[in-house]
Amino acid sequence: MKFPWGPFPLRPACLGAVAAALCCFAAHVGAAVLRVHVTDPAGRSLPNAVVMLEPVSAKLPPVEPMAGVAISQAKRQFNPQVTVVTVGTPVHFPNFDTVRHHVYSFSPAKHFELKLYAGVPAKPVVFDKPGVAVIGCNIHDNMVAWVVIVDTPLYAMTATGGRAKIASVPAGAYQLKVWHASLRPGVEMSSIPVNMGTSDQEVQLQVQGTAP
Repeated sequence: MKFPWGPFPLRPACLGAVAAALCCFAAHVGAAVLRVHVTDPAGRSLPNAVVMLEPVSAKLPPVEPMAGVAISQAKRQFNPQVTVVTVGTPVHFPNFDTVRHHVYSFSPAKHFELKLYAGVPAKPVVFDKPGVAVIGCNIHDNMVAWVVIVDTPLYAMTATGGRAKIASVPAGAYQLKVWHASLRPGVEMSSIPVNMGTSDQEVQLQVQGTAP
């Protein structure tokens, strides 16, 4: 069928807009939202739990280091107590107290020491491999914090009600892992298999091996 006014050519600007729209559509095809409720063995909701999806076979895009991450010291406490970073992220440790702190970690994921200091150390600490680093102060034993280093872009931290949301999850088979500060030393993260399609899902994940 021919139209009397002839073909309608697309101008370059229109072609660019169409291409951008198609790329945006393609990026979201097959992506869904995973909602996670994290509890302890007694069924109590756990805030500040870190959940992460790791693909069983497919590869995800490499993660980029984060910028502007800081764990401060004030009133002889670390803030925040739990921080999630991607591999390669530099973290600053500013000291806002009137006393000096000696910040350290002897965890396999990261060994470092920031010996007695006030203010802001000249160089940040780069967390360069996945795992969990327990942070302490050699002067104040009550000070503790955790840095969870992930090598997947699909992660989140639970809020007060123990719930978290991981958005834009491509379809595929994954292991959903969870970490919480109540895990006993040496206990591996709890995990369950999750098969994601194009529809949103909600799962409950229980943290095993928690300290009483």
